Amino acid sequence: MSEKLLNALNDQYNFEMLSGYYYLAMASYCESENMKGMAHFLVEQAKEEYEHAMKFYDFINDMDGRVKMQAIPEPKNDYSSFLEVFETALEHEKKVTGRIYDLLKLAEEEKSYPTVQFLQWFVSEQLEEENSMKDIIFKLEGVQKHFHGLMMVDRELGSR
Repeated sequence: MSEKLLNALNDQYNFEMLSGYYYLAMASYCESENMKGMAHFLVEQAKEEYEHAMKFYDFINDMDGRVKMQAIPEPKNDYSSFLEVFETALEHEKKVTGRIYDLLKLAEEEKSYPTVQFLQWFVSEQLEEENSMKDIIFKLEGVQKHFHGLMMVDRELGSR
């Protein structure tokens, strides 16, 4: 594996860690607003992001590379609404998707076929992630600030 590809994979490992951190900040906001179902959903999302990071960790090691930790910037901690939380989550997932596509393009250019195969899982996963956030946003837009509707969405997300 080239140094360029190794560095890009390391960057993605660290971005996946950052994603988990972002989701925990979102969960903390929801928890503080007594939306425990939304908080639960976002904590589970954070766990999933850390699992994604570990996939990169293991892959880099399997390819005889070395994982390097980078600084993680402070996430956004305050939001104006639950809709903003999930809109922010969707925008972040779109960034992740773009990064995965860029990694895939680099791996294809370098003919690193194990990396191409590894990244295919993430291509499918990102489609699922974005669609999940879009579905939640649709529901939150529908209920706006109606308490009963918010509670229904909260209960649904808490069942994850």
